[in-house]
Amino acid sequence: MGLSSFFKNLFGSAKETANEIIDHAETAIEETRVNAQPYVEKAEAIVEETVEKIKETVTPHAEKAEAFAEEAVTKIKETAAPHLEKAEAFVEDAVNKFKETTAPHAEKAEAFIEDAVNKIKETAAPHAEKAEAFIEDALAKAKEAAAPYIEKAESIINDAKTKETETLDNHNEETISSDPNTLETPLKKEEEDHE
Repeated sequence: MGLSSFFKNLFGSAKETANEIIDHAETAIEETRVNAQPYVEKAEAIVEETVEKIKETVTPHAEKAEAFAEEAVTKIKETAAPHLEKAEAFVEDAVNKFKETTAPHAEKAEAFIEDAVNKIKETAAPHAEKAEAFIEDALAKAKEAAAPYIEKAESIINDAKTKETETLDNHNEETISSDPNTLETPLKKEEEDHE
């Protein structure tokens, strides 16, 4: 029993020592929290003050920049307006002058084109009629020249059809006139094979 009491005393004292260490650690953590609280509050206050100072410093500059941008846009509009009006007037004048200058020439060009078309029609009409007459004559002569050949081809085709019909008829007659006893039917062969 001496050994068991030795272990009980050993582990019991270790357990007590561990509990004491845990208690000391918890106490140290709590003291650190309490001691650090004023520093955390001071850091928060410094950050808030810095943000406020930045806002105070930047706000007037931002407002000045907006005002400057608005003034610049207004001045640009005022400066550009007369130039835009002059440019529009110049373009309108140029278009009107172009129309005035080209109108008589356009009318002359239209008249010239109409005259040219009419002359071409007058000149081409007799030639077109001659070409039509020539084509009609050529077709008639081609039909006359081809007529005997067409008739001969039709005659040959008819002869071939007649010979083909005769050959088929002769073949059919030979098949029908064959001796029925010499022809074997598939059913008779099967019956003989089973026996």
